[in-house]
Amino acid sequence: MAFCPLDYRYGCQDFKRIWSDLGRHERQLEVERALIWAHWKLGRVTESDYNTVASISNPDTVTKERVAEIEAETRHDIMALTKAMAEAAGEAGWCIHLGATSNDIVDTAVALQLRDSIVLLRERLCELITVCADVAERERDTVMLGRTHGQAAVPITFGLKAAVWLDELRRQLIRLDEASPRVAVGKFLGAVGTGAAQGANARELQRLIMEHLGLGVPLATTQVVGRDRYVEYISWLANVATTCEKILQEIRNLQRSELAEAGEGFDVKKQVGSSTMAHKKNPIKSENASGLARIVRSFIIPTYENALLWHERDLANSSSERFTLSHASALGEDVIAKTANVLTNMWVDAERCLENIASQRGLVMAEKVMIELVDAGVPRDEAHEVLRAASFEAVANKEELIDVCSRTPTISAAFSAEELEAMFNPLNHVGVSGELVDEAVALARSAVQ
Repeated sequence: MAFCPLDYRYGCQDFKRIWSDLGRHERQLEVERALIWAHWKLGRVTESDYNTVASISNPDTVTKERVAEIEAETRHDIMALTKAMAEAAGEAGWCIHLGATSNDIVDTAVALQLRDSIVLLRERLCELITVCADVAERERDTVMLGRTHGQAAVPITFGLKAAVWLDELRRQLIRLDEASPRVAVGKFLGAVGTGAAQGANARELQRLIMEHLGLGVPLATTQVVGRDRYVEYISWLANVATTCEKILQEIRNLQRSELAEAGEGFDVKKQVGSSTMAHKKNPIKSENASGLARIVRSFIIPTYENALLWHERDLANSSSERFTLSHASALGEDVIAKTANVLTNMWVDAERCLENIASQRGLVMAEKVMIELVDAGVPRDEAHEVLRAASFEAVANKEELIDVCSRTPTISAAFSAEELEAMFNPLNHVGVSGELVDEAVALARSAVQ
């Protein structure tokens, strides 16, 4: 019987495999093998013994089921692992776990899980960036209402809106690449970080193990890797999940019936929006991913708490981290993938965007007229007051602002009817939006290549 929603509803199988009990078991075996490999390179273990250990360091030979049987007796997971390995290695079993403490194995195996997670997260993020760049290019010159405080402001382009998302996603990619070498780091200097049990070559042993596994080599550690590394990783997941929710929230808002400017794709042949309201086309995937993004962010607090261990360590972090790292990773990937899917299938109604601008009766062009007045020699404060009064009159009388402006002496004296008409064309007040889109797209495509 499946209990956790991750088992039956959310997340991809690749991520679940990394953080599953089998994924953990595989990587702990790999770390134990790497330890003996390093001892062999330093002359403490024979090549023959290493080869034997290497041959049994797989989940088919040393099964997680056998480890679980031993753990039921020993009540210690890593001791159960080493006993199962020694059992399978025969005479070569003498060197299993040589000089290590349990957390050398645990934290280094987690570093492998983090490394592999970062690889997948980067792939998903690059896919999202590519899709977002496509949207920005396609809608580069689609003029629509810009909104502040939930109200109509001045024109913007959908391309610029997407470029804002795109550049933020690019920054998230930069952050991930910068954080990766700090996050994917193991440790192998024993019970309190002195390296005493590893002997005179302790630091070389640690270096060999980490480099052999493709991990970063730490400087000073206690019995555990510094949890600031996990804080940075979970914080990145929370950050990128927030970026995704920001995008999805905007799409959900634009899909509202009274706006209807953009929204999620909907399979009209098969998909059902509501069990009772047959007309509904709900943005369900955006809502789904937005909810998951909130769960990802919720793991920040326990991750910070897990960094606060007594002296050289205690065990209060262990059970918590089995949730925080695995669930935040899997759900973070799910949010990124779903955001890419929403953007891939998103529709944008350029005609509706223009209709919504027109519904404002020209009010969103008040800034344009004010600026033109200033350029015509009217002081800025005076120009602002002229347009403020004209705008409020248009609202009160439900008139077009251009009609009010045309009979306002300060404005009519400065401009011809043709000039005033041009000022109320929203396409003439989008500034350098196109340039910004082009540069954001170029930088993003370069980053993912």
